[in-house]
Amino acid sequence: MHWLQKLQGLCILWRTQMSNHTVRIHSRQLASLQWGHQEVPAKFNFASDVIDHWAHMEKAGKRPPGPALWWVSGDGDEVMWNFSHLSELSQQAANVFSSAGLQRGDRVAVVLPRLPEWWLVTLGCMRAGLVFIPGTVQMKAKDILYRLQVSKATAIVAGDEVTQAVDTVAPDCPSLKMKLLVSEKSRDGWLDFKTLLSKASTTHSCVETGSQEAAAIYFTSGTSGLPKMVEHSHSSLGIKAKMDAGKWTDLQASDIMWTISDTAWVLNIVASLLEPWTSGACTFIHLLPKFDPLVILKVLSSYPINNILGAPIIYRMLLLEDLSSYKFPHLKHCFSGGDALLPNTLEDWRAQTGLDIREFYGQTETGLTCRISKTMKIKPGYVGTAIPHYDVQVIDDKGNVLPPGTEGDIGIRVKPVKPIGIFSGYVDNLEMTQSNIRGDFWLMGDRGIKDQDGYFQCLGRSDDVINSSGYRIGPSEVENALMEHPAVAETAVVSSPDPIRGEVVKAFVVLAPQFLFSDPEELTKELQQHVKSVTAPYKYPRKMEFVLDLPKTITGKVQRAKLRDKEWKNSRRVRAQ
Repeated sequence: MHWLQKLQGLCILWRTQMSNHTVRIHSRQLASLQWGHQEVPAKFNFASDVIDHWAHMEKAGKRPPGPALWWVSGDGDEVMWNFSHLSELSQQAANVFSSAGLQRGDRVAVVLPRLPEWWLVTLGCMRAGLVFIPGTVQMKAKDILYRLQVSKATAIVAGDEVTQAVDTVAPDCPSLKMKLLVSEKSRDGWLDFKTLLSKASTTHSCVETGSQEAAAIYFTSGTSGLPKMVEHSHSSLGIKAKMDAGKWTDLQASDIMWTISDTAWVLNIVASLLEPWTSGACTFIHLLPKFDPLVILKVLSSYPINNILGAPIIYRMLLLEDLSSYKFPHLKHCFSGGDALLPNTLEDWRAQTGLDIREFYGQTETGLTCRISKTMKIKPGYVGTAIPHYDVQVIDDKGNVLPPGTEGDIGIRVKPVKPIGIFSGYVDNLEMTQSNIRGDFWLMGDRGIKDQDGYFQCLGRSDDVINSSGYRIGPSEVENALMEHPAVAETAVVSSPDPIRGEVVKAFVVLAPQFLFSDPEELTKELQQHVKSVTAPYKYPRKMEFVLDLPKTITGKVQRAKLRDKEWKNSRRVRAQ
């Protein structure tokens, strides 16, 4: 069936499900989202086109009663907002930004833990035409300084976790004009977001943002240098979410989805905001200030959560507990992505809970790319098939499509037309954007195989990026942090296999002469703590090896690949014995 016909069919289905009430992206506009022409509506805004639509449906009795956002602190505090609340509160948030002098196109750094305000601030930015820049609360002053400087953020919305670090670097960030604090406490130099929100009008005229207009910037790590700025548009986030609806989690308005993810990652906005709210479903949020498998098990046993999504490490950690002590009466569907799901994790989870784990695959730049939906067969070790509007292939080193069963690089066809959902580009770095295109394909950075049924198997990174527990870590970031310590003369950082996390950061270190006779165990701890103190703690090397030299090319470039290959070959040799 032609793609346009499929999409028109979906439009009819959507209108039927909505009891003949259509959202502001009308069927004629959706029908223009053709694979061949990639036409999109000139204007789109998720806050007005989706959130306000569902608020209207609630008031008309066309949506099942229940919250759209359900937040729990773990200490007894709860927040439950339906779509009408979200509509009004996000309009207030937009008014806070507008009254504070922020203008369309301004960039706003958002560094908050899993608080309801993260979702409000994000929607408020959309309404006001602001570009939001999520960041993890694990960042240190150096991380924050870099992000504020290169993004030229005009404002930052943050919690107590990072205010001191922000204040330390703010004098060196000339573009930063405003600091908004989400806290129960006040702080000099910061505006109280909650107070301003309570006083703001609940009526806001939503900016008619262009579908290709910038909506968000995400920082993502690469093989060299500091993190890159990935720009997404209102189309690549919101319209893509509407196109993916029914092809992945297939949430219904009565569903409750719990996405366990850091607020800084693109997975969080995709799976805890765009995906559930496009379908009129409820997103469940637990503050979860520290990862605790027992808390997760208790929550799944106590709340009517029927969909859960998280990185494979979450399932692996849960399986280390005595699951026979818990019952999940409502849980029906489990999803996993961001890292490789090992077949034994899938088998053990099914054996102990009776539930399958359905994998998905994507990256910051592309969003959801492949998935195993609720109606698809699960193949252990495979991440499913490409979503319908992405042409995903395995290609050779010249960009030619390889036949099924042949190993190569996984890529998405972006020529002659870039599909909806692909990011706009690396900000201020057109050369880097173009360098990642081979032939007609955007490279995902993974080696893989496509089978006869169109299922993809990922065989590992084709570059040096380390994927540990779903965290994407650039080796140069860790190397730069280590080089700041006087004991380190040279270092190379690579991935190393780990039974729980899949892979972890390992540092090979050449010591400075005066540290050659230091106690290895004590020095390892000191260097690990040093990395934790100067950059986000999740990046620290969990393994460390002191060596006399590093493998290098004739031109003196460190050959990380040799070290990485040795690590993984040694691991396979041990398992084989």
